[in-house]
Amino acid sequence: MSQSVQVILALLPLIIIFGLMVVFRQPARTTMAVAYAATAAVALFLWGVDGPVVAARTIDGMVTGLSLLYIVFGAILLFYTLREGGLIATIEHGFISISPDRRVQAIIIAWLFGSIIEGASGFGTPAAVAAPLLLAIGFPAMAAVMVALIIQSTPVSFGAAGTPILVGVNNGLTGQERVLSAIGDMPFHEYVLYIGTNVALVHALVGFLVPLLMSMMLTRFFGEKQSFREGLRIWKFALFAGLAMVIPYYLVAILLGPEFPSLVGGMVGLLIVIPAARAGLFLPKESFDFAPQHEWLPEWMGKVKAERSVSTGKDYPMHQAWMPYVVVVAILIFTRSIQWVDDTLRAGEVPFTLRLPELFGTGVVPSWQPFWSPGTVLILVSLITYFFTGMHRRGGFGRAWAQTFSNVLGAAPALMLAVPMVQVFINSGSADYDSMPDVLARSMSEGVGGMWPLIAPWIGAFGAFLAGSNTVSNMMFAGFQFSTADLIGLDLAQSAKVVALQAVGGAGGNMIAVHNVVAAAATVGLIGREGDLIRKTLIPMTYYLVAAGLLGMFLIYGNIITGLFYAAWIAGFVFLLSRLDGTPLNQTLPKKQQPKK
Repeated sequence: MSQSVQVILALLPLIIIFGLMVVFRQPARTTMAVAYAATAAVALFLWGVDGPVVAARTIDGMVTGLSLLYIVFGAILLFYTLREGGLIATIEHGFISISPDRRVQAIIIAWLFGSIIEGASGFGTPAAVAAPLLLAIGFPAMAAVMVALIIQSTPVSFGAAGTPILVGVNNGLTGQERVLSAIGDMPFHEYVLYIGTNVALVHALVGFLVPLLMSMMLTRFFGEKQSFREGLRIWKFALFAGLAMVIPYYLVAILLGPEFPSLVGGMVGLLIVIPAARAGLFLPKESFDFAPQHEWLPEWMGKVKAERSVSTGKDYPMHQAWMPYVVVVAILIFTRSIQWVDDTLRAGEVPFTLRLPELFGTGVVPSWQPFWSPGTVLILVSLITYFFTGMHRRGGFGRAWAQTFSNVLGAAPALMLAVPMVQVFINSGSADYDSMPDVLARSMSEGVGGMWPLIAPWIGAFGAFLAGSNTVSNMMFAGFQFSTADLIGLDLAQSAKVVALQAVGGAGGNMIAVHNVVAAAATVGLIGREGDLIRKTLIPMTYYLVAAGLLGMFLIYGNIITGLFYAAWIAGFVFLLSRLDGTPLNQTLPKKQQPKK
């Protein structure tokens, strides 16, 4: 089989996913069924992968899919528990008291609170937690998921206590002869930490603009005026919030390593930004709100309705209403940052790890660590809230469970097909051919030469899009990125920056990662609209990857011209969006909600 044919066949799953979901707007369950069938067929009949391997990877993917559904279940259950218990009403009023401006609320909940959740837990949990919370305070379901996905970028590389660096990059480079030969006497872990500081630098210099882009996307697609410029008007506050997170984020990466940048950055940001918002600092005079709910487009709304909390006749203080989320964060920090606790919960013995027998003699042993899963934490806090609010005397918890099961069952088919497809795809190496991701990555690297830093983030994003994980993307491509950098003549420090661009791109790709989108959409009952979400988040993802590539060129080569291109891209991208106001393509607005002149 020629190389060009290999590339076309390896691209087939990506073409199917993008074509059906994004172009033809088919639901994820249909898309992933077709994509899985095509991937398995190519692997079996054209790539030469053994049947038992495909079967084993499929089952392994199903186990992983169930673990993701468990997290989604916990996030939805906590949301419904808070609503049935009467706590959501207090949270709603609390955010209005900080600021009635929906742009401010999105920045505080998605950007800052989401960074804390990402730093503690990772693996798509911020979107699963933030989206229902935004829905609860009056956001359209699609708007809630969109902003929650957009922030799945800057914090991601240091999510789950640094897992994408400490596990993803570490394992991706471990055993690579080129790496070991190049670093010589330098301790391997120090080189990984050096890569981590470069990851933080690139993220900080690109990600500080994420709150502004998020605000512009919110007003453009969900505002009455359908205007990017309405989001741009909050530029002072958005940049302030961006810097309030990324400055401590970068400093922590230098001083403490990869475990805590996102966690500390989000916490410090909240302590700085909330008082500023209360005082009205950097805020425009005009506040932004959505149109009345009866004017919303049907596709904006999911099965979980953006309705007010159940009245319980009891008013809760703000700190009590927020306490369930505080407890979630505290438990996640404790279980991830205390080494012996982390080791115990992730231990290989039952009940801490549930493991299937080796599948079909392939060496694949699916396993799951339920006590380490964020889903267990979310369910545990739901149970605590159940007793705390007196729901055991009113029957509200039964309704919460019933509503949760209804929503999770809707998301199950897509996730249970998406993850097996990814597992077959990334493990498709055979005696005749390299794995499909490796074939695609190598084909992109040929002929690029010194311009490779521009391409490196897109490789990372490609891996994350398929695998739904920055960690897995880094494991797949970190060694390949280092080898490519070495082959084009870059030194050890420059090669570290190329690997850093891989990690940054993998984080940016999480915005459109298929099963992240499916899982986040499921938390607000937005099943079947995944393609529309990807179409929207492609915009900020494109900004992120292009900016990272240009910045990488500047950091690696020190060429002032590429530095100017980076600055021009940041300014130009925002300016371009501000000029693209008007009704979105293929979207017809109700008469009352036509763009105002």
